[in-house]
Amino acid sequence: MKTIPFLLVFLATSLFLSGDHPGYTQGRASRDGIGKFYMGREISQVMGHLGAGWLERPEREREERTDLLIDLLDLRIGDVVGDIGAGSGYFSWRFADRVAPTGKVYANDIQPEMLEILAAQMRQRGVADLVVPVLGTITDTNLPANSCDLIILIDVYHEMDHPYEMGQSMVNALKPEGRLVLVEYRLEDPRVPIKRLHKMSEAQVKKEMAVHDVTFVENIDKLPRQHVLVFQKNPASEP
Repeated sequence: MKTIPFLLVFLATSLFLSGDHPGYTQGRASRDGIGKFYMGREISQVMGHLGAGWLERPEREREERTDLLIDLLDLRIGDVVGDIGAGSGYFSWRFADRVAPTGKVYANDIQPEMLEILAAQMRQRGVADLVVPVLGTITDTNLPANSCDLIILIDVYHEMDHPYEMGQSMVNALKPEGRLVLVEYRLEDPRVPIKRLHKMSEAQVKKEMAVHDVTFVENIDKLPRQHVLVFQKNPASEP
């Protein structure tokens, strides 16, 4: 296995953690699921690094309006972004362009192979000095505490097999009043040509986020296929 050749990489600290949260249950796995359920939702299988080409498909911008998503996030120079499940870095370099020259992007993934692909992409795009690859675990983003103005997951959250623990880790990494944004294919729309377990409803996302120290802000429902669900970390309590 190669070593990520640039910037800081946070090494994985654990291979597994218990799923003791009361929201977790076990059942028979469906074709695209893992047989583990969280708050009634079966967790989907993870797309491996061999699927990186699908993330970079030329028609993605037209199908999903990824350009519009970038605009909707209202990123500013100097912002620090946590790109969770960054994969090949399709969005990471686009975020870097928006927060440059003084901002930063933590590009997180649990697959070292994906981070290798991402590293090459960042060098090719000329933003390697702005993007920090972060090797996470299935329970921890390994992002620095109170570091991010925005944490975003694009078609990722539904694949997390420890969503409660990851939710806690992401909130911990947000600055007070920082934004947590989940982009998920709309389960409510049967016209969205995505497998069922790789889609989520607005109600389910809000239900799962309600156990964390965040407040729902809005659903920016302006993309052709996906929800853009915005939460905000609650301000720190006064001493």
